[in-house]
Amino acid sequence: MKAFGSFLVIFLITFSLHAQEFKFEKETIDYGKIVKGSNGERTFVFTNIGDAPLIIKNIQSSCGCTVPEKPEKPIMPGEKGEIKVSYDTKRPGGFSKQITIFSNAKTPRKALKIKGFISNSISLEKEKSMLSDS
Repeated sequence: MKAFGSFLVIFLITFSLHAQEFKFEKETIDYGKIVKGSNGERTFVFTNIGDAPLIIKNIQSSCGCTVPEKPEKPIMPGEKGEIKVSYDTKRPGGFSKQITIFSNAKTPRKALKIKGFISNSISLEKEKSMLSDS
């Protein structure tokens, strides 16, 4: 009986440690077709839907061309948090990259994606400004 009681206590402690959960507004950000050198910064927004503070321990990207920025403070239950991602838009062509989040959530590893296409052509705004300057 003591073994069962000990097991039950350990189970409840383990369960309460993993009661954090988060929900993202979007799990994939599509940049669409953008011009080379455009602003490559985007933001993933999420909400802590658990009942304990959510701590983002680490974030890894699938390549050096994608730089994620994690929240420094714990996200309290019911609060929103942000993960900023910067992609190097000086590389023309299509891209699809994965960002992996490590946290204290019920599912400790979460994958997010960014994708898009970077065109070599100049934007219409740049073209108009070049024409108006002449």
